[in-house]
Amino acid sequence: MRFRGFFALPILAGALSASCSHPTAPATPPAPPPVVGAGSAGPAAPPTPPVQIPAKPMRQNPLLVASTLFDQAPPFDKIQDTDYKPAILQGMKEQLAEIALITAQTDAPTFDNTLVALEKTGQLYGRASRIFFGLTQANTNDLFQKVEEELAPLIAAHQDAITLDAALFARIKAIYDARKTLKLDPVQLQLVEKTYRDFVKAGALLSDKDKDTLRALNKEESSLQTDFVNKLLAAGKANAVVVSDKAELAGLSDEEIGAAAEAAKARKLDGKWVLPLQNTTQQPPQRSLQNRALREKLFVASSTRTEKGDANDTRAIVQRLAQLRAQRAKLLGFKTFADYQLADQMAKKPATAIKLLNDIARPALAKAKGEVKKMQALIDKQKGGFKLAAWDWQYYAEQVRKAEYDLDESQIKPYFELDRVLQDGVFYAANQLYGLTFKERKDIPVYHPDVRVFEVFDADGSSLALWYCDYFARDNKSGGAWENTFVNQSGLLGTRPVVYNVTNFAKPAPGEKALLSYDDVSTMFHEFGHALHEMFSNVQYPSLAGTQTPRDFVEFPSQFNEHWADEPTVFARYAKHYKTGEPMPKALVDKIKKARTFNQGFATSEYIEASLLDFAWHTVSADAPLQDVLAFETKALAKVSIPEVPPRYRTPYFAHIWGGGYSAGYYAYLWSEVIDDDAFGWFKEHGGMTRANGQRFRDMILSRGGSMDTAEMYRKFRGRDPKVQALLEERGLK
Repeated sequence: MRFRGFFALPILAGALSASCSHPTAPATPPAPPPVVGAGSAGPAAPPTPPVQIPAKPMRQNPLLVASTLFDQAPPFDKIQDTDYKPAILQGMKEQLAEIALITAQTDAPTFDNTLVALEKTGQLYGRASRIFFGLTQANTNDLFQKVEEELAPLIAAHQDAITLDAALFARIKAIYDARKTLKLDPVQLQLVEKTYRDFVKAGALLSDKDKDTLRALNKEESSLQTDFVNKLLAAGKANAVVVSDKAELAGLSDEEIGAAAEAAKARKLDGKWVLPLQNTTQQPPQRSLQNRALREKLFVASSTRTEKGDANDTRAIVQRLAQLRAQRAKLLGFKTFADYQLADQMAKKPATAIKLLNDIARPALAKAKGEVKKMQALIDKQKGGFKLAAWDWQYYAEQVRKAEYDLDESQIKPYFELDRVLQDGVFYAANQLYGLTFKERKDIPVYHPDVRVFEVFDADGSSLALWYCDYFARDNKSGGAWENTFVNQSGLLGTRPVVYNVTNFAKPAPGEKALLSYDDVSTMFHEFGHALHEMFSNVQYPSLAGTQTPRDFVEFPSQFNEHWADEPTVFARYAKHYKTGEPMPKALVDKIKKARTFNQGFATSEYIEASLLDFAWHTVSADAPLQDVLAFETKALAKVSIPEVPPRYRTPYFAHIWGGGYSAGYYAYLWSEVIDDDAFGWFKEHGGMTRANGQRFRDMILSRGGSMDTAEMYRKFRGRDPKVQALLEERGLK
């Protein structure tokens, strides 16, 4: 997942580059404390004046200046938690002053004196914000959450202060209206059109009265989104399942039981075991837990985590967010919020995306029903005496896989040790395709001991980027997996990418190795695909660099990179037993290949349900009353779901759409998968994993960011528009 929340508007990419959403009229930040100098000379009369002790100079906030570390890496060893808020407030103030200089010009608007100048604004704001909001997701604390809540309405106001600035928009519009007569190259033209479009979508054409209404909506929405994220994090922690009897964990491996014990110790629950919640509905331990009551307890804890009527209940927030977004869309001239969101996406209209989802839902649901029959037959054969329930799916799916393919997760995980997957899988694939090499940098400070940093070198040996990885789950980390940047690539600003990947893999007990599921392996390749998109960016203007692309294109490079986890030459290097170093036996490899499309009815259906649920919420009319969350969800899923297959995310904990920037955009994974499977087809047609093919993909896709229309970009690479057939084949649905 390419995480976005605040600061989603790419016109501020020089400052923010897709980190988190809606910055407004900022409160004037407090003046910086005065520097204290030497004390007074003291009385002149005494013949021996007292010794003067200079006062200790006030500490300089390290965020106020660009880092002097390699590639401007954040100086986490010097930044204090209290530094972020004043730096962000000062950054807002400076950016508005910089924009005031643009609008105060008497010279006629030009590309350079307006758009290039705008791209250069907000560098302090962006620097401090990217780091702060990176940490609020990956390593938050009570102070960060409080500051985040305080900043949310100020950021919304700051964003509006820029996008609703009539004088600034007048200059942008003048350039846009004259764009065909100006001598602009294609990338400059793309920036002109994108900036104009972004300002219009942000309300620049509204009347003053409507702008005031929009400001109020944006302010409330930003605060609610922050509240949602914080409640969800707290709910995940509060609803982790505590086990007092080790016997209840039967079926889990020794490593998994050890990890559960460590999770308990971290909560000061010695002598117990804790099963933390991941952000999805289904939880990984359900694959192995033999105790049906514990499976049900874990499932219920997960699927009801934010609907308990307690302080972490998110339903009121969800109701209001859906209503606010519908009202904002109507104010801006759109039928629904989904129409507003998709206007500048590849799909263009909700109906187009919904059709793709429904077309694939039919064969997926049919396959899922067949999977139910097989599992129920197994339960009956074992004289279980119960009907398959949602919390049984993972457990009996594993049994069916073992029966049909002689394969289960416990056979696989010993061959997927995290560091080997990283070094001999993820890094090796990047080397074979793009010539990259990696060196761990232990001299670069990190924000948590679990974090590692690597310098990335290009094929010619030159330094390309810094990359951080933060792989293990923590109670103060948001669920899921994502990529983002501390520093963005920009030719204009002369900056190189400083990128990070975050996941939530189970942390092993001390002295043990971290063993991964195959889904975890895919996640590593996926998030590194996003990182490559950032690392290879070779774009002049920040608003067009890296992952500044439509939402339904941005997942294409990441999902495409997942394919290389299955590439035989790559797989053979990393799939080795963590104790013996022996390669995975060919018989087991063959079983994995044979089972590649196993359980795809379930996997596809749970995703499509969540995507359609997203669209249901974001196609509600602005005039509709607040919806009863659970009743609305039930109705929305009535025709596309079966009880045994709940949506991947239920409404009250659907972080992607309420706090992660994927509102009316969760369909993007499937839309992008059509493209990535089709692109992988090109590789198969042209010799597969070769340096030449990798370089072509880098040059034509990964390096281009959003510097041209993405549909045109893909057509130039593939020679045609993408076709859905490859996806159906990959998922075994054809």
